[in-house]
Amino acid sequence: MFKALNPFKSKQLKANSLVDHPQATFTDPLQQSIVAQVEDCYQTAESALSRQFPRPEVNFKLRGKSAGTAHLQLNKLRFNPLLLKDNPQAFIDDVVPHEICHLLAFQLFGRVKPHGIEWQRLMRQLYQRQPRTTHSFNTQSVEGRTFEYFCGCGSVNLSIRRHNKVVRGDSQYRCRKCGQNLRNTK
Repeated sequence: MFKALNPFKSKQLKANSLVDHPQATFTDPLQQSIVAQVEDCYQTAESALSRQFPRPEVNFKLRGKSAGTAHLQLNKLRFNPLLLKDNPQAFIDDVVPHEICHLLAFQLFGRVKPHGIEWQRLMRQLYQRQPRTTHSFNTQSVEGRTFEYFCGCGSVNLSIRRHNKVVRGDSQYRCRKCGQNLRNTK
C-alpha cells in the first residue's frame, strides 16, 4: 500500500527526505519516532496524491497546552515535548497527521480555513483519522502559574501572560458568562 522511496531514483526525492535535514539527529527515542512518523505521513501523502512535497523543519520547542503547531509559510512543525512524553501513541496516531494536513492543505489549496473542508478531507482520505480540532490530553504537567481573578460568577484563573497584561494596563478581560470585567483582589 505504501510506496517505498528509492534513494538512488532521484536527487529530488533524496533532497526532500527528512533524513537529510539537520533536525533528524534527535537523540530522544520519542522524538525520533515522531520524525519517522512525519516522513511516513509524507510518503503516504505523496503516494496517494501522486505529487512530491517539501519536507518541513521539525522541532520540539513548543510549550504550553498545544500539542503541535504548523507554520504554513515557513513549512515548519513544532511539537510539545512534555505532552509527547505523556501521550506518545496519540502523537503518532493523531497529532502528527493533524499538523501535516495543515501544511498539505496550504500547499495544495493556498489559504483556507485551518480546520476547513480541505483539511478535513485530507485527514480522512490520507490517514483515515477523524478530523478533530483539539486534543483532550491532560495538560496539568504543562500548565504555568495562574492568578485568580473574580467576576459576578465567581473566580477565574488567568495565565501569567494575561495577568501581566492586566498589571501593565495593556488589557482588560471580561467574563464570558456575565460580561463583567475580571478583577484581581491583590
